[in-house]
Order: sequence, then C-alpha cells, then structure tokens
Amino acid sequence: MPKPFTVSHTGPLLEQMFKAWPEEKKKQIRTWLKFQAVTVNDRPVAQFNHPLSIGDTVAIRSDRFATPKTNLPSGIQIFHEDAHLLVISKPENLLSIASEAEPEKTAYFQLNEYLRQAHPRSKQRVWIVHRLDRETSGLMVFAKTPETKESLQGNWDKFEKKYEAVVEGRLPQSSGTLESDLDESNPFKVFIRPRSDLTRHAVTHYRVLKQGRHRSLVELTLATGRRHQIRVQLSSAGCPIVGDEKYGAQSDPAGRLGLHSCFLRFPHPVTGKELRFTSPLPKPLVKIVV
Repeated sequence: MPKPFTVSHTGPLLEQMFKAWPEEKKKQIRTWLKFQAVTVNDRPVAQFNHPLSIGDTVAIRSDRFATPKTNLPSGIQIFHEDAHLLVISKPENLLSIASEAEPEKTAYFQLNEYLRQAHPRSKQRVWIVHRLDRETSGLMVFAKTPETKESLQGNWDKFEKKYEAVVEGRLPQSSGTLESDLDESNPFKVFIRPRSDLTRHAVTHYRVLKQGRHRSLVELTLATGRRHQIRVQLSSAGCPIVGDEKYGAQSDPAGRLGLHSCFLRFPHPVTGKELRFTSPLPKPLVKIVV
C-alpha cells in the first residue's frame, strides 16, 4: 500500500498520483480511483481530474469500508458496509449473480471486485444471501463471511422487507393480503396452482400509496419469499406490474419493470443492533404514476 502524500503544487489528482507513486502500476492506481479507494483529505474521490490544492493529503483508504451512499461504476450504491456484511441498492437490469451467458456484469462480481481492488491478491469475497430479479432494482444484502451468510439466510423470513410497485389498473381495496400457492418448477415462469406437494405457499400484504387514472403505486410487504411472488400475485389480482410482459403487462411506460426493493429492517447478525434501510422509488417510476 503506498504511503499518503501531501500536495506541493496544484494539478489534477490522477496525474499527481502517478508522480507520487511511481512504483505502483498505473492500472492499479486507476482501479483504486474507480472504486473510490482514493481519499483527498479523508474524503473518497473517484474523479480522475479532481483538482488538488497545495496542502491536500492524498491516501489510499485502509479501513476498506465504504462511506454511506458510495457509488460503484456498475451503478451499485453501497448503503452500509462493516466487517460482516454489505447492504447495497442494485440498479435495474443487473443480475444478482452470474449466469452462463453473463459471468461478470453482476452485483456479485462487482462487489468482489470492489473488495479486492485495494488488495489485488486478497481472498476477501461476498456471499449471496438472497436475490433480486435482474429487472428489479433496490436493496440487497450480501454477507462477507460464511457465518454471516448462514445467520442471515436462516432468519431471512423474519426480517421486514418492503417493495414498491407501479401496477396497471386499480386493486379492489386500498389494502389487503395476496395469498396463493406457487408452482416454481418452471425455471422461467411461476404459476399459481392448487395446493399440492409441488407448490409453496406465498403471502404478500399490500397497501395502495397512490392512485392514478391508469396506474397505481403499491407498497408490498413480504411475509414469504418465493420466486416472482409479487409479480405473479399482482398479475393474478388483475394488476400486473408495468413493464412485466411475462406476467401480462400491456404497457411499459418507464422502459423497465416497475418493481423496487425499498425497505429492509433486521438485527445485525453479530452485534444485534437494528439495521434499517430505505431506498426511494427511482425517478422514472415516480413519473409514471398518473
């Protein structure tokens, strides 16, 4: 790890880092900058041409914990980081984990890159706790140790999880519960079926937040966590999520699925302290509730 340096003459950040740390590879310095591991006067900076003033102190962060609302190049926003876990907001159209077709453009890959960028030979990594569909944006939790992963997954159904969805039409009541039995055997689509050994029970509580002429904004609280649970249940209720052609949507006014993971509350698996996170509905979805 290079030693911090004090700026002796003005100039752009990247240029001065190259001069101050000639023993470091330029690619590594750019990587530190890209993932906000570089600090100027103890504040993370990612802009290569950030102007430096005489007396500024430039360093590489040693704590390895992101400051709240740190943005990674993939569009991921880090809400919380400590030695045990990461809480992020995932953008839409980013896979949670790798597939055969896309091994790298995933939240999992990007977070591993982030953890290792200050120490390229580090074995630090994240563990998957849960998933969001590629098309869904919002809050996700990743573990940084196997023990944290097991604790979080073992208690996941007990945690408070809320979503916001922009749906077509109007639900019959301003609040209520969607309850059904889901057949998840098809890898591409989930179906509501009569209860059997092949189905899993799904429960979602909903509350209408805003009613427009053509669309509604609905808050959904998960009592269970089944694949595509919210999407298939809202479709069955006659109000598919906008942009969700798979489950019967007739419109795509935002050019994306209208589903966002907006709230998480759970006790820290090690300290027991309550953690609470809120992610606002993305602006393209706010604009279409009319």
